Amino acid sequence: MGRMPTRIGFGRGLAQGLATTFRRMTRRAVTAQYPDVLPELPPRSRGVIALTEENCTVCMLCARECPDWCIYIDSHKEEMPPAREGGRPRSRNVLDRFAIDFSLCMYCGICIDVCPFDALHWSPEFEYAEFDIRDMTHEKDRLNQWMATVPAPPPYDPGAAEPKEIELATKAAGEGEASG
Repeated sequence: MGRMPTRIGFGRGLAQGLATTFRRMTRRAVTAQYPDVLPELPPRSRGVIALTEENCTVCMLCARECPDWCIYIDSHKEEMPPAREGGRPRSRNVLDRFAIDFSLCMYCGICIDVCPFDALHWSPEFEYAEFDIRDMTHEKDRLNQWMATVPAPPPYDPGAAEPKEIELATKAAGEGEASG
């Protein structure tokens, strides 16, 4: 059986609770005047997902990796002329529709992390509420508009070591020039 609280313990807890209440009552209330005064957001805060349409290659990685299945992508293939005469024509995916249903999105950022071409970014915009839940699906035009609010990436640390990819590419380019 459980132990019954003693009356002394109960009284002490009640006194502490009332003391906290009276302390808070004597302080001035701090109310955020939100619509009139916008909050100061921390740098690189997550708000809404923005799209750079030019970078999207319609690889569908973001839609496949999304745990909520809230990204909708439609595309078609176009024939591109050969790069040089006698070459074969190339096909290229063209983005027709890119939409995110923010009523389903849980803002995990997996789509942004898996995008190999930096087509998706976090924007600090957070005022995109709608009166109807069906309007929470935002198409590529609206997602493109939010790219203007995406902050620039932080600068590289000048004291950091050069990435191995750049080092290997520089080394390969140097060997190519030496043999050529």
